[in-house]
Amino acid sequence: MKLLLLFFILISISYANILQETIDKASPGSILKLSSGVYPGQIVIDKPLTIIGKSHDVVIEGGGTGRVITINSSGVVLKNLTVTNSGGRMENLDSAIKMDKVSDCEISNCKILNSLYGIDMVMVQNSIIQNNYITSKKNDIELRGDALKIWYSNGNIIRNNRIDASRDITLTYSNNNIIEGNTITNNRFGLHIGLSRKNRITDNIFKYNSVAIIVMGVMDTNVTKNQIKSSKGAAGIGIVIKGSSNFHLEGNTISYNAQGIYIDSKNTEEGMQRYIKNNEISYNKEAMHFHAIIKNNTIRDNKIFGNIDDVVRDSRANVTIANDIGHNYWDRYAGFDKNGDNIGDTPHRVYQYADQLWEYNNKVKFFYASPVMSLMNFLASLAPFIDPVLLLEDKTPIVNIED
Repeated sequence: MKLLLLFFILISISYANILQETIDKASPGSILKLSSGVYPGQIVIDKPLTIIGKSHDVVIEGGGTGRVITINSSGVVLKNLTVTNSGGRMENLDSAIKMDKVSDCEISNCKILNSLYGIDMVMVQNSIIQNNYITSKKNDIELRGDALKIWYSNGNIIRNNRIDASRDITLTYSNNNIIEGNTITNNRFGLHIGLSRKNRITDNIFKYNSVAIIVMGVMDTNVTKNQIKSSKGAAGIGIVIKGSSNFHLEGNTISYNAQGIYIDSKNTEEGMQRYIKNNEISYNKEAMHFHAIIKNNTIRDNKIFGNIDDVVRDSRANVTIANDIGHNYWDRYAGFDKNGDNIGDTPHRVYQYADQLWEYNNKVKFFYASPVMSLMNFLASLAPFIDPVLLLEDKTPIVNIED
């Protein structure tokens, strides 16, 4: 038994020496093709190099310590590898793969398993992360690392990855990146973008995250053609928009969330800031939730139906001003279309009545959507005992939509 154990230890050491020594001795631009086996990690790549697994059972094993692979050179390509078992030190950002101040790299068709952080990208330019599966250690969600931590990184493509049961994907101080075709499930924040510009998020699937997408302090950003569904928990949110300008939310399906869209805008902001167009916003508890002011929004050509509330504002302060709202379909619209042009003869107005106390008092939310509250809403809309507050007006509502 001791001899067998010694044999496996020697084999492991041999693999480690062979792989790192081969990397060290290889000429820049070389292609290394790895045979089946388990190779110990803490690998450092400091020259342009391609490493390809010849089969699907090529494993680079971190041993539960530090980073498994560190990339310190531009022009590095990793393909068809399983990278697993990084360290667990949050303060050290232990990760499966660390990319540091590099460009023109590619990580594709890899599995990243049982690692605190998946891919830690610091000042990475013009690189491709595609067709990978990434998951974290099985810690409580707040003690996991980010599947992708993208910091001061520009011009990258994050495409067709499956990311499950990590903490977040974060993109900070990073511009001109494309995030497309990914499936992002069972995370805390599916995607958190902060203080970044000109990023494009398109054709992704977000499901079972606490918050699918949160954007804070972004500019010139497009979120298009995504499926944003089934955010988890009583406070599960499809998308949070805070402090952002020239933000385009277009062509998405936003369904089965506690709050479909949560907008936190500043009272001091000037000019049109958010463009919410051609989305389906359906079967949420709240379709659109505004924190304080409803201002500087273009809301056009959306299909809004099946929600318990279409528009909620959680503050008594401020007024509805400077919005461009029109050509939306509202399933609550009660007007007529006498000339058959599919545009309502009267505007669709969303009011806040005096009975809607749950918008300011969390204790009353226990009775939210109960029969008695629904009856109070109905009576208040028929004969309000004080003038209701107009939250939003669509002057040209669409009457019918195609199935």
